[in-house]
Amino acid sequence: MTFGEFVKDKRLGVDLSLREFCKLAELDPSNWSKVERGLLPAPSNRDVLEGIAKLIKLKKGSADWSAFFDLAYISQQRIPDDVYDDEDVVAALPVFFRTVRGEKPSEEELDKLIALLKRR
Repeated sequence: MTFGEFVKDKRLGVDLSLREFCKLAELDPSNWSKVERGLLPAPSNRDVLEGIAKLIKLKKGSADWSAFFDLAYISQQRIPDDVYDDEDVVAALPVFFRTVRGEKPSEEELDKLIALLKRR
């Protein structure tokens, strides 16, 4: 599911039309429609995102709240701030990327990645 699909689903779930939602969120409806269709990325401003999350009734700290922000970062092609702030995680990212691409990591790299995942 994309960020836009997620927000549209939640927006409709709280019975907000696109225009109503955009008016409350102070967003341009034509641009927001492009976000919901995956043609534009999520807004990068955290305050705007939090305002949107509240409008679609996401509870802070919930799984939906986390999914909302993770999908926003993915649509922006960015690494989430909380991930980027952890030096061990950032150091493991190249190994993770190579692994998901199907490249075989060294045994030592794989052990470090497993240890990091178990730590979480």
